[in-house]
Amino acid sequence: MSVVIDNSNGNFLSQVDLLRELIDAEGDAELNEWRYLFVIHKFGLEEIVTKLNILNEEYDFLHASNPIEHIETRIKNPKKTVEKLIRQGYPVSAQSARENLHDIGGIRVVCSFVEDVYEIYEKLAGQSDLTIKEVKDYIKYPKDNGYRSLHLLIEVPVYLTDKVENVTIEVQIRTIAMDFWASLEHKLYYKKGKVVPRQVLIGLNQCADLAALLDEKMQDIRNKMNPYLSEEERAEQAANMARNNGMELVQVPEVQE
Repeated sequence: MSVVIDNSNGNFLSQVDLLRELIDAEGDAELNEWRYLFVIHKFGLEEIVTKLNILNEEYDFLHASNPIEHIETRIKNPKKTVEKLIRQGYPVSAQSARENLHDIGGIRVVCSFVEDVYEIYEKLAGQSDLTIKEVKDYIKYPKDNGYRSLHLLIEVPVYLTDKVENVTIEVQIRTIAMDFWASLEHKLYYKKGKVVPRQVLIGLNQCADLAALLDEKMQDIRNKMNPYLSEEERAEQAANMARNNGMELVQVPEVQE
C-alpha cells in the first residue's frame, strides 16, 4: 500500500493572523474570509485524497498491481498566496485568490510507469462528481527546461452544513523518475530569483531527457515481462493500454506561475 504524505503546514489557519499587516486588514471580518478560503480548500483536497485512497486500496486488494507509489498533499502558505496575487497583479482578497489562483490546494500522485499516470487520470475523470476543468500534459509536451508531469485542475463539491461549495484543486501526476528530477530542480534554483547560467539549464534539460529515457526503458522492460504474467494480469494490462492509447487530452496554454 502506498503512503500519503501531508506536506501542508498543519497550523496554516494560525498563519492567517500574520496576514493582518500584509493585507492591511482593519478587522476580523476580512481575516475570516481568508480562513474560510483555506478551510474549504483543505476540505476539497481531502475529498479527492479520499477518492485516491479508495483507488489505492482497491488496487492493493482486488487487482494484480498498484500503479500508485505515493501521494503528497499540501495547502499553500497564506503569506505566499498573498505574495503571488501581488506578483501577478491581481487584487489582494480571498475572493480574488479563489478566482485567480488554482494551486491553493495541491495533490501530487507519484506512479511507477508512464502508462500508470494516464490510468490514474482516467479513473479520476470517470468519477461523476469530479469535473476536470483543465489538463496540461507536460509528459507529451515537456516544458522548455525538460519538466514533465500531467497537471489537472479538478473541481470537487464540498458539502457543508448549509451549502455546497465547488472547490478547485490542482492534481499533478508523474512517475518516480519525473518526481526525482522535479524535486532536485526545485531545490537547485526554483523561485530563488537568481539568474541561472545557460550551462546549468542545459544540464538540467539533459538530466530530464535521461529521466524520460529511464521511464521509457522501464516501460519496455515491463512490457517484455508480459509473457510471464498471469492471464488475469495480462488482461488487465491490455485493457489499460487500450484505454490510454485512445485517450485524447485537451491541451491548455500554459499560465505563468
